[in-house]
Amino acid sequence: MFKNRYLQYILAMAPLLHGGLAQAQSPAYPIKPVRVIVPFAPGGGLELVSRPVVTRMSESTKQPFVLEFRGGANGIVGMEVGAKAVPDGYTLTTSTTGSHTINPNVHTKLPFDVTRDFVPITNFGVAPFVLVCHPTLAARNPRELVVLAKSRPGELNYGSPGVGGINHLGMELFAQQSGGLRLTNITFKGSGPLLVDLMGGHVMLAFDSIQATGPHIKTKRLRALGLAADKRTPVAPEIPTLTEAGGPPGYELISWYGLSAPSGTPADIIASLHAEAAKALGNNELRERMMATGVTPIGSTPAEFAATIRADLAKWAKVVRAAGIKIE
Repeated sequence: MFKNRYLQYILAMAPLLHGGLAQAQSPAYPIKPVRVIVPFAPGGGLELVSRPVVTRMSESTKQPFVLEFRGGANGIVGMEVGAKAVPDGYTLTTSTTGSHTINPNVHTKLPFDVTRDFVPITNFGVAPFVLVCHPTLAARNPRELVVLAKSRPGELNYGSPGVGGINHLGMELFAQQSGGLRLTNITFKGSGPLLVDLMGGHVMLAFDSIQATGPHIKTKRLRALGLAADKRTPVAPEIPTLTEAGGPPGYELISWYGLSAPSGTPADIIASLHAEAAKALGNNELRERMMATGVTPIGSTPAEFAATIRADLAKWAKVVRAAGIKIE
């Protein structure tokens, strides 16, 4: 008798128990398309790195991860969109060293706080910059460049896609670590126009990515003075590091390409996104494609990516203070 009544009780309660458990469980993620903000114009290094990763994330989750380009103000416009998005995992933001850790040090006011308004997910990969010059420049290595610049203070010019960007700050760091060089910054509306004028001899120097400069170095339209990294790149092993070539000891100018979500995004969604990105970056074909362009795949954990961001914020704060750069 007792057993029969107990069985009847369990059968009667089953629908309620099932409903309670269903309410306690989070719905599957993602269940609809995810937009991924790219805070720059199409065709840049951030898109080239991000697109193949999010494409594989789309294939794995069976939901579209759609790149949305929101360029402007060196990444500030798109970053603001990402920072103020609903923290439900359906709006993510890609960013670079410049947009995420240089802008907060250069601009006195930003419509967001990178440490408060974003949750790091992963660092897709890193790529070094190269110090390049017009082939007619009377300096064949960093040591000769320093001598030349000191003999002509303020006369040597270099190009950058705007004041306060990584190209500009990278040259400021080089000048500071080379004994206080005086160089003149000529600004452009992007890396493309800058490289055109550099190859035309209208500006003489620039720091730019290995992806952008590599083809022009191979055709000898630009001369590489050194790679801004601690070791040579397999993409162009003939280019020595700046330190090897006689430049400032330990000089590095490396950009990372990462993915973040708005603060308040549930931890389980962050974990899921990291797992999907790590899975994508573990694909051999994708890794080989990235490395062929000079990008080293990373796939760091959220905590590791957060540590990278903190270190870069501190690094660029020192450079900006020494250079006295502030944009209102």
